[in-house]
Amino acid sequence: MKTQHQASINAYQADGFIGQYQRLVKNVVIPYQYSVLCDEAPDTEKSHVIQNFINAGKALRRTGKAAESGPAEEDGAANTGNAKSDENGGFYGMVFQDSDAAKWIEAAAYSLSLFPDDKLEKTVDELINIIADAQDEDGYLNTYYTIKDKDKRFTNLQEGHELYCSGHMMEAACAYYEATGKEKLLQVMLKNMEHIYRHFIVEKHQGFPGHPEVELALLKLYRVSGNKHCLELAEYFINTRGADPHFYEKEKAKRDWSVWNNDPTDTDYSQASKPVREQKDATGHAVRAVYLYTAMADLASSTGDAELFAACRRLWESITRRRMYLTGGIGSTGLGEAFTVDYDLPGDTAYSETCASIGLLFFASRMLENEVDGEYGDICERAFYNTVLAGMQLDGKRFFYVNPLEIIPGISGISVTHKHDLPVRPKWYACACCPPNVARLISSYGKYAYGENEDTAFCHLFAAGKVRLENGMRFTCETKYPYNFEILYHIEKGGKLAVRIPGWSRTWQLSVNEKKLETSDVLLQKGYAYLNVSDGDTVRLVLDGTARFQYASLKVPALTGKTAICRGPLVYCFEGVDNQGDVLSLSLLKNGALRVSDFQEDLLGGTVTITADALRTETSGALSTELYSDEAPATSPCQAVAVPYYTWGNRGENQMRVWMDFV
Repeated sequence: MKTQHQASINAYQADGFIGQYQRLVKNVVIPYQYSVLCDEAPDTEKSHVIQNFINAGKALRRTGKAAESGPAEEDGAANTGNAKSDENGGFYGMVFQDSDAAKWIEAAAYSLSLFPDDKLEKTVDELINIIADAQDEDGYLNTYYTIKDKDKRFTNLQEGHELYCSGHMMEAACAYYEATGKEKLLQVMLKNMEHIYRHFIVEKHQGFPGHPEVELALLKLYRVSGNKHCLELAEYFINTRGADPHFYEKEKAKRDWSVWNNDPTDTDYSQASKPVREQKDATGHAVRAVYLYTAMADLASSTGDAELFAACRRLWESITRRRMYLTGGIGSTGLGEAFTVDYDLPGDTAYSETCASIGLLFFASRMLENEVDGEYGDICERAFYNTVLAGMQLDGKRFFYVNPLEIIPGISGISVTHKHDLPVRPKWYACACCPPNVARLISSYGKYAYGENEDTAFCHLFAAGKVRLENGMRFTCETKYPYNFEILYHIEKGGKLAVRIPGWSRTWQLSVNEKKLETSDVLLQKGYAYLNVSDGDTVRLVLDGTARFQYASLKVPALTGKTAICRGPLVYCFEGVDNQGDVLSLSLLKNGALRVSDFQEDLLGGTVTITADALRTETSGALSTELYSDEAPATSPCQAVAVPYYTWGNRGENQMRVWMDFV
């Protein structure tokens, strides 16, 4: 059963670095993304998301469904907010377009729990009215099939994304109910859940979703509603996956249409080659994989299923020990957005989708509910501070879907092998899963930073702000992390405090009320320091802020002879703009110094740079004009400047590298 659980949606009021990002989401990201959903953002990929829901409601009324969401407008639609009418009444976008609205609502819900805003809440309520109006009488909710192909519902589980969209909307419903107490969307999604339950459990139609998501959402819906059908349905989908590896082949044989022409025999892609309890390696589409593993870990902790947890542990080790980038990115190929094989981690063609690292963080958080082990928190912050934050431009208006570890203008984003590795963040995407995913994660950061059980507060991540837990403990965290490595906990209401000691910190020191604690004074278990704290105590943790070289296993062929630089949880990279426009000619000195700058408020939103001793290969001589030469190039000593990876790509198009040659 659960060793601890996430803090509630209202437990954390952020300050510091995380607070700045949460205010950026509130003030910029959420309004901007809503304008995209309404097709009002200039020079931006068309979304049509909200209009799809409006058109679905119209389609249902044409077939006799009475509107259930209150007074209608003159054209018969529910209150449309800012969305514009579409006389054609058709569907536009990807088959999973509904999920963008769901993730936006979820982000808005978490933001409202932090920053009450009547205007935003009214906007969300209006959108919920539109969504409710698009729900069929039997509980079915999906605009693609309601508008285009009503007779094809649940006949293409491999590609159709109906259950994926339902899952995201269930998550949105739970978050909005927890933030506001409003039940309308929750009731819509409980009705939708009962429709799905009837189809798969009562009527015994076989199958499981091609894109896992609904499984983890059903478990959230179960905790919020107490409806046991949610738990039963989640167990069914998890236990059914892989039981018949040929299911999608049989499903395809029954229909004469397809969405993507996906290969139904590629069971690794859909994590369906074996029943989940027998799986050993993380395979296939990386986002689908970690969403599935998140649900498996959640179910294991909820039911005490030791066999399921053992499978989760094997899959966790497959990812983090053999198939993960230094930045916490996962999925090393654009072919299927997928894992490949052990140690295949090329930086220049990395896929490393933003959503995949978000899913990895979800997985880590649910693993913490099975066992409190610092390695899960280490991976949470590695993924968040590097790949997740890199997925959004510092102004909150542009986004990366893919997060490479090397960019070379003229090749990246242009060559057929590097087409996916863009040197500049776009404003939006036709497949826009990542932007609202980043927004909802940042706004809900407190749920992952803090946990609790009956008598203990768990500090998994270091996040400044006020913490108010359901077990009665109250405290304030004061820190300038991730650039300063002193963390203070001012205890208002005491109990037991469990603080993660990061694996990267070579040295650390704990003190209570300025009295330094010896190791023998602290209970250390699996990367956590456990302390009994009283009202009025101040706990101080000081971590190692030394910049350090990182080296890859020799089993990673792309990284032999290379090194990277890290400080705290931050991976650093070298950009051309800081290095005479050229990082390709730089090699770091193996025994060279790493110099950490003071905090620079006017650089990249406020950051710290690291300067490394290096050699620059000269471009003079034969190699300045010839493709190859037997004339060895000259070198000269220089200083190479690195910035945090999450800040790259904010100063125009230029070269970027994480892994550098060293001599």
